Amino acid sequence: MSTHASYNMRSKSYYEYENETKGIGKDIIGGGKMVSSTATPATSSKENFFIFFLVSLWYSSNIGVILLNKYLLSNYGFKFPIFLTMCHMSACAVLSYISIVFFKVVPQQMIKSRSQFIKIATLSIVFCGSVVGGNISLRYLAVSFNQAVGATTPFFTAVFAYLATLKREAWVTYAALVPVVAGVVIASGGEPGFHLFGFIMCLSATAARAFKSVLQGILLSSEGEKLNSMNLLLYMSPIAVIILLPAALIMEPNVLDVTISLGSENKTMWLLLLLNSITAYSANLTNFLVTKHTSALTLQVLGNAKGAVAVVISILIFRNPVTVLGMAGYTVTVMGVAAYGETKRRFR
Repeated sequence: MSTHASYNMRSKSYYEYENETKGIGKDIIGGGKMVSSTATPATSSKENFFIFFLVSLWYSSNIGVILLNKYLLSNYGFKFPIFLTMCHMSACAVLSYISIVFFKVVPQQMIKSRSQFIKIATLSIVFCGSVVGGNISLRYLAVSFNQAVGATTPFFTAVFAYLATLKREAWVTYAALVPVVAGVVIASGGEPGFHLFGFIMCLSATAARAFKSVLQGILLSSEGEKLNSMNLLLYMSPIAVIILLPAALIMEPNVLDVTISLGSENKTMWLLLLLNSITAYSANLTNFLVTKHTSALTLQVLGNAKGAVAVVISILIFRNPVTVLGMAGYTVTVMGVAAYGETKRRFR
């Protein structure tokens, strides 16, 4: 999705994700391991509860960062999407270091060469573009429409994957992408608050996110260069901060004055920024853990449902007007995404 997905670094590259689906059905509960036939009901119950807890935390983190972004950028008067993204990346850099180095959430993977560093920096630049674009779009678009546009990620991923590898999928797989795009066209026509610039930024962010996924599969394809999502975030975040800091100071020259002023008038401003930044990191961490402890198919289904939940919650909170045509368009898109995922699994 447009914004939350911007922060989901994915624990696997695009191609690795495709390969993972070959093991569907083996690891829905066992954290990637076959569940022993001797497992007791109590053990299974604990595992199910743990997965339920992870999924709940994943949902709340992803939806929470979208809603907080929307509130700060559109309702609160904090109109600095580049600086906000920099705050997120700063939190991700610090918390990733603490999680990996001190708490050993995952083993630390070291950068082994200058070439690998350049590849990571390239991914970081594309990643920055996708996150900033998504945050800018939230200034102009309702979260519900933002999510509808963001759901077209599979379309852009398929296009970039074909351009990069010239490998064709089964025709039925491409046919499944038709409703993905058609649904957004329908939703655009039925969107009361449609904003052309916001739509372009959201579409660009979605394309950039898909491009990063494919690019990651190409640049970090060798066994010696592959990084899991948490280590990739550890190295990409500081690079992103270095890129975003001068960009914010140049393109948002009064950001420090306005931020300090808003913080002086309302002390909750600092709490909101801190909470938003921590939530952005939590979205990455929980995405990694859910990926680790469920199957690729389960993750796909949960991801589709998460977008729908985000839409409903945003409408209830922000009271943005929606039309039957708009909701129909979003429904068509989500159904297309589900069909695309199923055809990829069947015709890989």
